[in-house]
Amino acid sequence: MTIALRKPLMSREAFFDWADSQDAPYEFDGFQPVAMTGGTIRHNLIIKNITRALDSRLPGGCRSLGPEAGIRTIGDAVRYADALVTCAQFDDTAREVPGAVVVFEVLSPSSGHTDRIVKLREYRAVPSIRYYVIVEHASAAMTLHARPGGNTDWTATALTAEDTLSLPEIGIEIPVAEFFVGTSLADG
Repeated sequence: MTIALRKPLMSREAFFDWADSQDAPYEFDGFQPVAMTGGTIRHNLIIKNITRALDSRLPGGCRSLGPEAGIRTIGDAVRYADALVTCAQFDDTAREVPGAVVVFEVLSPSSGHTDRIVKLREYRAVPSIRYYVIVEHASAAMTLHARPGGNTDWTATALTAEDTLSLPEIGIEIPVAEFFVGTSLADG
């Protein structure tokens, strides 16, 4: 049996140099640039709500960052989560965030497969990531993938607007409904 291996079209460093000259945002799947599509106003509002909720609760030494903060995942792949939390020290001119603990991705109609399958596998490969939160775009709900306490096994928990997102490794809890404030999903 012959297995064809994919050869990277560029290195991670070449990707960063190339991406700096582009007008639109891209991720790097370890082989080639992947265009990041624009989202809806709802998508943007949810991201702002996530960041606001995190910033008002995070303990000293931890920071939330937005969609321009790169996370190195498998091999040379670089992903740009909608929001993340890191408690590591870092150089603010770096292109990659070290020590991401929590990663948030807000689904869009076209990103479901990538966020639920591809990115889940990639984020699971990053030892520092304890929580991967996939936030729905069509209902006030989310899926929390967790490996608390350094466990290698991940659990998945579905949460709705009546629930609370608990992230004990960074000492915060956020009502799920708070992520959807100001959207048409907030009422129902």
